[in-house]
Amino acid sequence: MKMFTTQDGKNLFVTFALVTTLFLLWGFCNGMIDILNKHFQNTLHINKFQSGFVQFANYLGYFLMAIPAGLLAKRFGYKGGIIIGLVLIAAGAFWFIPATKIGTYWAFLTGLFILATGMTCLETIANPYATVLGPPESGATRINMAQTFNGLGWILGPIVGGYFVFGKTGGEGAAAATAAVETASNAGLYIPYMGVGIVVTILIIVFAMANIPDLHNEEEVKAEATGKAVKPLWTRQHFTLGVLAQFLYVAAQTGIFSFFINYLVENVQGMTDMKAKDWLGVGGFGLFMAGRFCGSFVVGLMKPQKALTIYAVICFVLSLLAMAGLGMVGVVALFGTFFFMSIMFPTIFALSIRGLGEHTKLGSSLLVMSIVGGAICPPLMGWIADISSMKVGFAIPTVCFIFIAIYGLLWKKLESKDAGEGGSDEPVSVRPVH
Repeated sequence: MKMFTTQDGKNLFVTFALVTTLFLLWGFCNGMIDILNKHFQNTLHINKFQSGFVQFANYLGYFLMAIPAGLLAKRFGYKGGIIIGLVLIAAGAFWFIPATKIGTYWAFLTGLFILATGMTCLETIANPYATVLGPPESGATRINMAQTFNGLGWILGPIVGGYFVFGKTGGEGAAAATAAVETASNAGLYIPYMGVGIVVTILIIVFAMANIPDLHNEEEVKAEATGKAVKPLWTRQHFTLGVLAQFLYVAAQTGIFSFFINYLVENVQGMTDMKAKDWLGVGGFGLFMAGRFCGSFVVGLMKPQKALTIYAVICFVLSLLAMAGLGMVGVVALFGTFFFMSIMFPTIFALSIRGLGEHTKLGSSLLVMSIVGGAICPPLMGWIADISSMKVGFAIPTVCFIFIAIYGLLWKKLESKDAGEGGSDEPVSVRPVH
């Protein structure tokens, strides 16, 4: 339990366990989004480029809400920000009930946008909060542990959502697609989101009653006490390049997740949407969760930046194999990216906010804002797939992994330079501030 004990001896394991439910929640919501691409292609007769706007609506919410979420966290504290985020998620989830009655693409996208604004609040708060719930040197390990539950949510999302969505439409064939259009307002789509709304309502009550301490890192506390200025964010290269790395990582991850079903249907003989959905949920996201679990130990055994570099290089090679196709070789390579992508988001996040002091909440907001990379990649990959093939579309994540590897390789040099110009290359400590 030392991993969850602060310098003043307070054990924060219970708080950490409660916060991990948020990681599970937004993982589940994001997992359901990844089956909607193919669902809307079938039911609304749209192409891959158009279906990519499912992710665009989702990540646009992240982009627009990130800064406000940071300001809300600063104004109302971690607990208040979490509750606001949960309220927005509940509103977006319950919106799917009238959205299925309306039955138009924009109605569904509106619900996803509202959901995304709530998830933005949670990610802006929960990611940095997980890093300070114990000794600073184990911050990267804690966030990877929490993100393991996020991986579990990614597994459950397409399984549960796919049961109601593809299970109702049949998931394939012209007849099934025509029937789906006629029943666009049926319970198949709103039931899982209604369930999310009910669970989130319960979580709102739990968090309202729970004791969630507002933790500040020691550098931030000292700055507030002395009035000493901290080096501006935009001059810290380990942070600014970290934002770019996070942008490219989310672009790669979202592109792979979004078109995994399309890739399998095009490259595996006899593959159907329903089967591919199960492969995505159990196989793909199962590996993603396993990677997060193993990654918690990997970043504890070696320097996080070194692990990031190695994993990014492996993903680059696997993406090249996926582009080449080669039957099941390409499919296996694509599955491999799920495992090795897993540590990237939390590790980049932890490395980027290192030593930001009073700018930690703003830095967190900008890192969450960089998730907008997920809005850009799917439409671009879909456009490439429409004019060429799905395999060629995977060139986009391949390029992204190159930069991430370079960032991991250069991080120590960048962070040391930033520390020498006003920061600190020592792990920052935390203490509760009430």
